[in-house]
Amino acid sequence: MQEKSILKIIGILLMLFSFSMLPPVYVSWLYQDYDATPFLISFCLAFFSGFFAWLPTREHKVDLKARDGFVVVFLFWLVLGIYSALPFMLSYHPHMVLSEAVFEAISGFTTTGGTVLSHIENLPPSILYYRQQLQFLGGMGIIVLAIAVLPMIGVGGMQLYRAEVTGPVKDKLTPRITETAKTLWYIYVGLTVICIMTFWLFGMNLFNAICYAFGTISTGGYAPHDASGAFYSSALIQYAMVFFMLVGGTNFSLHFIMLRKGDLRTYWREPEFKVYIGIFLIASIVIAAWLYFSGTETSVSKVIRDSMFQVSSFMTTTGFGSVSIGSWPQLIQVGLLILGAIGGCAGSTSGGIKVIRLILLRKQSQREIQRLVHPNGVFHIKLGGFPVPANVINATWGFLAAYVMSFVILMLLLMATGLDQVTAFSALIACISNTGPALGEAISNYGTLNNSALWILSFAMLLGRLEVFTVLVLFSRTFWRV
Repeated sequence: MQEKSILKIIGILLMLFSFSMLPPVYVSWLYQDYDATPFLISFCLAFFSGFFAWLPTREHKVDLKARDGFVVVFLFWLVLGIYSALPFMLSYHPHMVLSEAVFEAISGFTTTGGTVLSHIENLPPSILYYRQQLQFLGGMGIIVLAIAVLPMIGVGGMQLYRAEVTGPVKDKLTPRITETAKTLWYIYVGLTVICIMTFWLFGMNLFNAICYAFGTISTGGYAPHDASGAFYSSALIQYAMVFFMLVGGTNFSLHFIMLRKGDLRTYWREPEFKVYIGIFLIASIVIAAWLYFSGTETSVSKVIRDSMFQVSSFMTTTGFGSVSIGSWPQLIQVGLLILGAIGGCAGSTSGGIKVIRLILLRKQSQREIQRLVHPNGVFHIKLGGFPVPANVINATWGFLAAYVMSFVILMLLLMATGLDQVTAFSALIACISNTGPALGEAISNYGTLNNSALWILSFAMLLGRLEVFTVLVLFSRTFWRV
């Protein structure tokens, strides 16, 4: 283990991260909310902590191994969660205890969007902006941004990329890993700017347009209002949010290829994207029909809009709401949670298991059925006309097994803290899939949950954001064996 290399990188990343505390200072000055001091103190604490971690290791040459990358990624997300919680603890409104502040910060950075706050619109503008900025930075992953910066200061980023970008599909878009990170961020920032302009043109003021765009493209789900997506009853705005949530949940490599070729058919040639859109359309139609014919909703236009909004919100793990799903039938509530667990496309800002894994698991199950009928037959799993390597299939089953085992253990721990079964199940599935909205006691927010439950759910959010293996590998005896 390269302890000095790890300490040096954490120090550099923490110093870089500290500058994210300065934009809220400008917002505080602009709106005269007199709440800049917590951000200035947090900036100093984060910067000098990083500086004193970097100073004794500054002459050390960084040569990361694969396992060092996993340690750096996990430690940085953990350290980042703690330091980004400082403004919430130091501010007078809101003033949070440690468990609440860390939960709120990690929820933002992991783009989960679950909150312990209520009466959000009464918060100072600087705090409102800061919450949105957290999920904007976490959307594409601060580590991916760091990959573009670290090589400039003599630190390679390949091992960080492998640890941060997990899953069955993680192709580089360009030959150089630094260029890949820059390309991803150019696309991410570009889409965010387009989203801001769209919301602004459709009737939001500029501040709200920025806040909602940050929460939409990042599929984070934080909003500057308690009503979330329902704050604006405009059909144009809500359909625009549906569109951009689906864009955020799409593999960003497809956006890159489409822009390079200028061919919209690029999306439809991708099997995962077709299944992704198919799930969205089928779920929207089924839920709309159920709500209408059960008498829950009587307006055809509203039931279509609400069903499309909620389905896109859950399956992209954004977590916005256009209506309180607590008034909907329980079957639909559970169905939406399952959509959140599935998530969006690999290579997107969304959480969940990912659609590509669902496709591979279905194909593998189908192959096993074929083998039962034809024991001597040879059957290959193909995706887009190309055979899928056996190690990818094995990794997918391994991921699912680790995901389910982690879920069971964490749910039992949550119930041991005193949560009822519905709250524990829904809160955990919402946090580990980085979706946000839950049921039971947490249907409005997570502020009523006990401190122990908040710590467990904070860990679940990190586990889900780093797709299980990046975290669980650190608990392996083999990993620490010299």
